[in-house]
Amino acid sequence: MLERRLRKNLDWPLLLFTSLLTVVGLVVLYSVTHADPSPAYKKQILWMVLGYGGLIAATWIDYHIYQRTARHFYVVNLLLLTLVLIFAHKTNGAARWIRIAGFEFQPSETAKLFTILTLGTYLTRHQETIGSWRTLLASLGHILIPTLLIFKQPDFGTSLVLVAIWAGMVFLAGADPRKIGVLALTGVALFALVWHSNKIIRPYQKERLTIFLDPQADPSGSGYHVVQARIAIGSGRIWGKGLLHSTQVKGGFIPEKQTDFIFTDIGEELGLVGGIGVILLYGGLLWRGYKIIAEVDEDTYGKLVATGVVTMIAFHVVVNIGMNVGIVPVAGVPLPLISAGGSNVLVTLFSIGLLESISVHKHQLLF
Repeated sequence: MLERRLRKNLDWPLLLFTSLLTVVGLVVLYSVTHADPSPAYKKQILWMVLGYGGLIAATWIDYHIYQRTARHFYVVNLLLLTLVLIFAHKTNGAARWIRIAGFEFQPSETAKLFTILTLGTYLTRHQETIGSWRTLLASLGHILIPTLLIFKQPDFGTSLVLVAIWAGMVFLAGADPRKIGVLALTGVALFALVWHSNKIIRPYQKERLTIFLDPQADPSGSGYHVVQARIAIGSGRIWGKGLLHSTQVKGGFIPEKQTDFIFTDIGEELGLVGGIGVILLYGGLLWRGYKIIAEVDEDTYGKLVATGVVTMIAFHVVVNIGMNVGIVPVAGVPLPLISAGGSNVLVTLFSIGLLESISVHKHQLLF
């Protein structure tokens, strides 16, 4: 019975777009690292295999079960984010990773998934009162502690991802857009008030925002990432220089070339055509996600979880590509399924498995 339902309701185009993006990711990562003794490429293959195992498991499991364990997920989420501040392995001054048997695990990545599952449960239980200030503020409080713990690491980019997930989910749940707008403006005002505090906002974070307005003000310092990325992408022109033939990326001009700025290599080696092709693949993936949201009519929880997943992936794509081409401040957000990084790959593939689970099990309501 389950196998028949899997074959009938599985979203095959979603799997196709996911598979194509992972192939692109491995090809581009190989191009970036083939002359580098770093084991990043081999590790990425291992993470991909584990991630697809997670996707299959998530598809097979009826997603309604997560409603029963929402409180446990929330506690585990806070525990992991607290432990990372105490025992984390520091990289470039940031305490975001816990090292286990030679591999680095990033709890802030799983925090996105836990937030989607637990916030979805809360909003489902309070869908009748989502129009009130009380429920809306309580939902914001739901993400406040994990967001602050992540910001403390510091990881401003992932903090923004959690806020985006919250905004997308409460909007779909039926919250008044004007009230969401008021909270957004309040957040901007609070950010402006603490702007001059180096304890809350680190100097390098301020530099990322100020240099966004004028990268040429400090092209060899704070604006280096943005300036070099623009040069590299521009040099790729229409068709690119060809795989393995980038000069800016291979020449060491692009920092974080395997992670945050891997789209720059796509632009240099595959050109405008390759860049648009990758964007279209993401567009296809998000289209299938939106289709699943639209088809979940009777199950509020499934609709909310799907919205959280789609919002998370869309935010990552827009911010990462935006910061590579210089239209968004650098925020340290990886490109899903393409950037090197095991934790992000695992969470993204498991989240896509959640979308598939919703497509397969959407008519099995939990009572």
